[in-house]
Amino acid sequence: MQKIRVSQNSFQFGEISDAAIMRTDSPVYNSSAQSLKNMTVLSQGAVKKRFGLRYMAKDTGSNANVHLVPFIFDDNEQYIIAIGNGYVQPYFLNTDGETVNQIAKITTDVDSAALPFDDTYMQEYTTAQYGDVMFVCHPLFAPRVIVRNSLYGFEVSTFTFDQRADGNVTYQPYSLFHASATTLNPSATTGTGITFTTSASYFDITGSQTGGNYLSSKHVGVKLRYHKSEIEITSVQSATQATGNVVDTLELRLSVLNPFRTIDSTATVEVVHILHGFQGGESIVISDASSVGGITSSNLNGTRTVSEIIDDNSYTFTAGGNSNTSEDGGGNVTISSDAPTNQWDEQSFSALRGYPAAVTFHENRLCFGGTIAEPDTIWMSKIAGFFNFDVGDAEDNESINIVAATGDVNEIRYLKSNRDLQVFTLSDELYVPTYLNQAITPTNAQIRKQTPFGCEFVRPESIDGGTIFVEKGGRAIREYLYADSEDAYVSTSISTLGEHLIKTPVDMAVVHSGFGSGESYAAVVMNDGSMALFSSNRSEKRAAWSSVGFGGNFKATVAVHDRLFAWLTDSTGYHYLCEFAEDIGLDRWEYLNNVSNSVSTPNFSNGETVDVIGVTNGVQAYLGEFTVASGSINTTGHSSYSKLYVGHKFEIQIDTNPVDQSVGNGPATGSIRGITNIVVNGKNMQSLTVNNRSAIYGEPFTGNKEFRLLGYSRDPQVKITQSEPLPLQLNGLISELIV
Repeated sequence: MQKIRVSQNSFQFGEISDAAIMRTDSPVYNSSAQSLKNMTVLSQGAVKKRFGLRYMAKDTGSNANVHLVPFIFDDNEQYIIAIGNGYVQPYFLNTDGETVNQIAKITTDVDSAALPFDDTYMQEYTTAQYGDVMFVCHPLFAPRVIVRNSLYGFEVSTFTFDQRADGNVTYQPYSLFHASATTLNPSATTGTGITFTTSASYFDITGSQTGGNYLSSKHVGVKLRYHKSEIEITSVQSATQATGNVVDTLELRLSVLNPFRTIDSTATVEVVHILHGFQGGESIVISDASSVGGITSSNLNGTRTVSEIIDDNSYTFTAGGNSNTSEDGGGNVTISSDAPTNQWDEQSFSALRGYPAAVTFHENRLCFGGTIAEPDTIWMSKIAGFFNFDVGDAEDNESINIVAATGDVNEIRYLKSNRDLQVFTLSDELYVPTYLNQAITPTNAQIRKQTPFGCEFVRPESIDGGTIFVEKGGRAIREYLYADSEDAYVSTSISTLGEHLIKTPVDMAVVHSGFGSGESYAAVVMNDGSMALFSSNRSEKRAAWSSVGFGGNFKATVAVHDRLFAWLTDSTGYHYLCEFAEDIGLDRWEYLNNVSNSVSTPNFSNGETVDVIGVTNGVQAYLGEFTVASGSINTTGHSSYSKLYVGHKFEIQIDTNPVDQSVGNGPATGSIRGITNIVVNGKNMQSLTVNNRSAIYGEPFTGNKEFRLLGYSRDPQVKITQSEPLPLQLNGLISELIV
């Protein structure tokens, strides 16, 4: 027999899957564990008992599912916004760092319309905040704007686009939803109750028809744009006919200086007319033209016929006389026509076409992405004009409309502003590049495809220089990161070692400098109510997972700077907002001022069993279980403690990988071997058991503690538990192995 000492100096790779149990050849093996339940991995490689969940607020209703988002105005005015089934609930984070102020719940828009938020698609909302304003998007309803108008005052309204000063033009995006040859013919150019006829079926007729009108058609209320003028549909008569109001005159097609070019010795006149929309043979009316190339104004003005369509921006007509030279000119010409035209389109966002699924801010623009009708399109506002999406004349500061022309339809789910504008879709990961540190403009904007994994409805988060997202199907967590060596983005799985913890994620948040350390942690909530924690340090090549559990289910999570919050339910049937706060081994804990004999516990139910920790001189002691009666617990005999913490204890468990070491014939894996001694190095260890045989009781112990163990096994491992809700930090251990 051979005696070997095997050391485990760190847990920097966290909890690993059983699929890696034979990877004794990997450096990961001796720096990981089979189980790290309710432990966090520190940057130094040690593991520490996770923070307990401090009680912040209770919801006694049926709102088990919420979407939590941070709302940060400044360092002293920070909020959590809970979007629930038909409501918005703001929570103000009080400056004491320990409590919240539950602000009045909002259930209607400012116009008294019920909020459209629905429990069935709670995690599909996307949000973006700028100053006092937050935008909420979902493809099934018009974007909502949450406005903070005072310290404790919020209101919700429907997003509205800016308008021209006269109110006749709305600066919203328009899209071409009809075949290019389909024309629109108005019965008049001004007024109300105008009939609009299309040359092919176009208008929605899915609703009920009464008196010749489809009153519930989704086209009712939609705006069309006829050249640059607007029409609002008021009723639909058929698939090719609708009635509406002309917002501005429709007849003006062109008013521009010197659009004509004559051709020597002919009556043919070329016209430069941007996006004219005319067809050959169409009648046009020319007025205010001046003589050019020897053709008199009288032979230019009047009703003319379009002869030849050169392209979308030019055509010819025949004048009433011949020219004597080739010349540009014509003066300040007006050209109009009442003929049908294919130069018309429809507002991009509506109940018929859907609304943006994604929203973010990037380069001082408000960016929307993906509607039902245009799932692969991104709309970007004017610079610093967040409610203005007028394309204009494509100046650098004007709005942008781009499509992900990557060969297949990419349903945009999230937009993330990072090094570039990152685009996460159902099938691919894309980005809008920034060239040579120059701003994105209408002339250089494009979307590039990078990786082919697809994104679930879980908001991507930034961590350690990259962006993590849930792969389509909820199978893995990936990191979307720009690689200089590739000159492209790559999407690498960060959950390979901890794949057993990834159980269809439903929410995710990243806390920076969390859990009392300088590390960033990602909290991932699964659909079974469990949670997994991920910590990363790229420079140390550390990527560690651990599991989080308690006597209930996690529903959602959110981070506000260095604070991590969770929405959860427990066995009482209530729903709670809690914070991972302090080295307290209790969940739903509250700090209570100790008084003799009795302590009030208003947030615990009568008959409920609670655990109590007493603190004196900074040392924690577990006082046992207490039963709440008449809204309080009996603390007789414990008045010496300066502080009391009341809550529910949670279990911790550390299971090392099977202790292994190569011997003369190779690895000892599978051979009968035993652990005779274990030396545990830790900090503030109390009530610690090792393989259910030994324990540390009494005062907190820091340093090396030896445990003598007996027994043999083919795969011996060390199991560390803690029976009491007290602090624990494990730095490493040494096992004496007999092979």
